[in-house]
Amino acid sequence: MKKFDALTPIGILIGFVLLMLAILTSGGTEGFSSFVHLPSILIVLGGLTAGLLINFPLSDVKQLFTVASQAFREEENDLEALIQRFATLSEKARREGLLTLETELKDGEDEFLKKGMLLAVDGLEQDMIVDILNAEIIALEERHRKKRSMLEKAGEYAPAWGMIGTLIGLVLMLKSLDDPASLGPNMAVALLTTFYGALLANLVFLPLAAKLELKTEKEVFFREIIIEGVVGVQSGQNPKILQEKLQAFLAKDKRKIKEVIAASEAARA
Repeated sequence: MKKFDALTPIGILIGFVLLMLAILTSGGTEGFSSFVHLPSILIVLGGLTAGLLINFPLSDVKQLFTVASQAFREEENDLEALIQRFATLSEKARREGLLTLETELKDGEDEFLKKGMLLAVDGLEQDMIVDILNAEIIALEERHRKKRSMLEKAGEYAPAWGMIGTLIGLVLMLKSLDDPASLGPNMAVALLTTFYGALLANLVFLPLAAKLELKTEKEVFFREIIIEGVVGVQSGQNPKILQEKLQAFLAKDKRKIKEVIAASEAARA
């Protein structure tokens, strides 16, 4: 289940707000207006768009905003519920047989888990099941890497086009040294393009790409636990032993809480 990840827009908003406050407190509204320069914006955004169109197919570039929007969503992966689910499947498999698990799998079940359990029910060898599921993980990482690379490239191109804008501004400034009135606008182009490029790269594109990479790592970690669970159920491991084994993937604080609860239940018994 996906939910809105508020931290991503909050982080971007805080960055822009603090930046604007720093500008306003230094130069007031007049100082802020001096940081808005349309030619500099056109140079950075135009060069950035051109670079992406050259680097990627049009179909991929069209999905840039869709890919970026994934950083604003968070996948809820409940590891404790997953571990308990495997304990239940293992108990049923040991009591009624592995073939009965086909009817146990629910419609809303995680697709990766369902595929692994169906492969186990079909009687495939353990190594074959692991190879197939690992191939799924590799394909997932590759798909995510290709989509994420657009944001990473945008993070590279934005500062580069900022520097190109700086060179344009310096050339224009040097050509009109005899006209003092043109020095200010040309210097604005020279400095603001670098500012816009660095801002877009370090506050938008690169952080979003890093967020997507972290989401991929979490999803891969979740699927690796599923592989361990599928192998445990298929090999007929004791449900309690399988549960203890999978709990090694939990954070230490959660494991300690579960140990305290188990100890208190044993004391009451």
